[in-house]
Amino acid sequence: MRDFLTERLAGYAPQQLALDYPEAGILVPVTDDPRNPEMVFTLRSANLSTHRGQVAYPGGKRDPGDPSLAATALRETHEEIGLPPDQVEVIAPLSQVMSRYGILVTPYVGVVPADHSLEPNPAEIECVFRVPLSFFLEDRRERTDALSFLNNTFYVPCYRWERFQIWGLSAVVLVDFLNAVYDARIDLLEPPKGG
Repeated sequence: MRDFLTERLAGYAPQQLALDYPEAGILVPVTDDPRNPEMVFTLRSANLSTHRGQVAYPGGKRDPGDPSLAATALRETHEEIGLPPDQVEVIAPLSQVMSRYGILVTPYVGVVPADHSLEPNPAEIECVFRVPLSFFLEDRRERTDALSFLNNTFYVPCYRWERFQIWGLSAVVLVDFLNAVYDARIDLLEPPKGG
């Protein structure tokens, strides 16, 4: 899986946003099972002040002591789901995204062991779950949300996996991953055909 992702992302030029906002780093974790790779998500605790009860990638705001945003993503991932940095092979960044709370988020694709146990930190994370990448490649979206950003409207898919809804910023990052790695051609600038 590592070689496949490295090859697919080698020629990818992630979009950088020239915005001066607080920064965050998140991990887009893909399991190392080449037959059935899965993506790891978290469900944020209902007790948090922002994004409570929402599906998210592990990660968070940059600390002054973090040497890089990739280090931020790895530190936060360890704090949130108990996955040590030495168990993650960071492959490449994806395009930056802006959260509705004014945070400039840089996602990093990382390969993680499929068999490593993940322990959610109950202060931040309600649970951790995995979704096969094959599910997203079928683009079986539950709905499409029209979201405005910098005078543009983006048509962002919402996917439902079991009881979880993957939407908003997480779905934007997911679509960027699918387009970059699998050439999924999911267009966020045009509403989907047929609604």
